[in-house]
Amino acid sequence: MALKITDECINCDVCEPVCPNTAIYQGDEIFEIDPQRCTECVGHFNEPQCVSVCPVDCIPKDPNYHETTEQLLRKYHFLNS
Repeated sequence: MALKITDECINCDVCEPVCPNTAIYQGDEIFEIDPQRCTECVGHFNEPQCVSVCPVDCIPKDPNYHETTEQLLRKYHFLNS
């Protein structure tokens, strides 16, 4: 599953620089996550870095993008090839 940033985001900008896939960007009102680039840090780290640094806990899994660990790993390989 890709992650998403909810409207509880306070625009603190700590998540964007830690994303190894450059999936996080400044949206119109809050930061957003591109689900095509989000691998939940599979292939890079043991846990999503954005979730670990978020001070308001506003980055849940996006129920619209169901992906297995294997699918996330394939996406990681595609993005890094």
